[in-house]
Amino acid sequence: MHIRTGFLINDDFQEGNNVGNLTEDIQKRRTFAIISHPDAGKTTLTEKFLLYGGAINMAGSVKGKATARHAVSDWMEIEKERGISVTSSVLQFNYDGFCINILDTPGHQDFSEDTYRTLMAADSAVMVIDGSKGVEAQTRKLFKVCVMRHIPIFTFINKMDRDAMDTFDLLDDIEKELGIATVPMNWPIGSGKNFRGVYDRRDNRVVTYADTEKGTKEGLATEYDLDDPELEAFIGEEAKQQLTDEIELLDGAAAEFDLEAVSAGKLSPVFFGSALTNFGVEIFLKYFLQMTSSPLPRKADCGEIDPFSPDFSAFVFKIQANMNKAHRDRIAFMRICSGHFDAGMEVYHVQGKRKARLLQPQQMMADDRHIVKEACAGDIIGVFDPGLFSIGDTLCMPGKSFCFEGIPTFAPEHFARVRQVDTMKRKQFVKGISEIAQEGAIQIFQEPSSGMEEIIVGVVGVLQLDVLKHRLEKEYNVEIILENLPYEYIRWIENREIDIYSISGTSDMKRICDLKGRPLLLFINSWSPGMVLERNPGLQLSEFGHDF
Repeated sequence: MHIRTGFLINDDFQEGNNVGNLTEDIQKRRTFAIISHPDAGKTTLTEKFLLYGGAINMAGSVKGKATARHAVSDWMEIEKERGISVTSSVLQFNYDGFCINILDTPGHQDFSEDTYRTLMAADSAVMVIDGSKGVEAQTRKLFKVCVMRHIPIFTFINKMDRDAMDTFDLLDDIEKELGIATVPMNWPIGSGKNFRGVYDRRDNRVVTYADTEKGTKEGLATEYDLDDPELEAFIGEEAKQQLTDEIELLDGAAAEFDLEAVSAGKLSPVFFGSALTNFGVEIFLKYFLQMTSSPLPRKADCGEIDPFSPDFSAFVFKIQANMNKAHRDRIAFMRICSGHFDAGMEVYHVQGKRKARLLQPQQMMADDRHIVKEACAGDIIGVFDPGLFSIGDTLCMPGKSFCFEGIPTFAPEHFARVRQVDTMKRKQFVKGISEIAQEGAIQIFQEPSSGMEEIIVGVVGVLQLDVLKHRLEKEYNVEIILENLPYEYIRWIENREIDIYSISGTSDMKRICDLKGRPLLLFINSWSPGMVLERNPGLQLSEFGHDF
């Protein structure tokens, strides 16, 4: 039997991001996103990574009364009120010699486009699955996005401290529902009240946990050899026999671990545990860091950009206004794709066709931030945005000009007419609506020839309308009236030369335009766009929005 309290952190690396040897520092970077169906425990798992990395001293949970603290990665007020994540948090910490960038994504399906954009910035994904429910609807949707990008997917089956599905059925569920082969790296001993620990298949050892103080502390991990008499005394004869039988079955039937297949996104290593109680979290983190790679090359219109190139390049994947209420600031989050970044360096903003200085570069721990002097490929930094950047923008060194692959937009599925209650607050209303739209959370439309006093807002999920109302009130001191509209389908008109009023439409069709004056059509019925195309030969309609 062996007792340990955690892995050592490289002290030289713990002090921050000071970039020394560029190649070595890039090799230390690991940048990944965490995805899951709502309430599978994704944010709790993120907290525990921070706990083991020494970034926080005590972990909070999203809902738990026993640990009545808000999760570190939830910073927006509405997240703390409702116990959900509706924005993507960017978190960095150091562990065991690695510098880790976590992109904690919204689990709620209404915010799936924010998750999609975030996945564009990740090199791999951790998929969290509820052990009692298996693969759920939002998991399937997010998994498809990962497959489209061919990024490695690592699975953490969570909540084993509750009564769970049969372990073999869980693996079967993943393979059938998601179409990816699985290889269990560890194996749970029981579930619910009988959950005693996990068996590490590579080291042939059982790891149990104690003194985690309901998951708020790392606690003690005790390791047993499989033939250690103390193991049977701890878990019981019946559980020991069941574990022995299941290991034998696994060794004969489970897929072999193949790092190439994992890297290609064809094989998912599976880990079991409980993020709430810390069971299996550190084992997962240790193996994950060994199996993932340093930052990968990125596709651009000039070919692939090598992350180890000394020339800085990055793209903007997220914009967030008012993270700091005191300063009413606007932050553009960018993924550094190559080279070395120095605070205040001059870069070329490709879409703006101008040089710019990246001011106030910072890294985040939810709403806590610190200024960074240096960063390198794989890092996520936020820079002050005076209104210059848009989602999908590329930045590179002066004298160069190329664009990273674009970030697609999502077609809204819910629409509402929005107007302010107090017309004297028009300026705040326009500012708030415009800034929130630039973040990509909503899309704004107008009826032709109308002003901004009354607009139409399009969102992917209805909860985004609640967030819009909440943020306008709290951040911009503007009250609004929302009137839900019956439209569900939107089409962009590709023929720029066509007069929107000359189109022969259907009774459920509405003509609108976006803030750039581009014409669009809204429909209530799914069959209406096809009928409009039949009535207007030569008309071209698109289901997808233009890139940002």
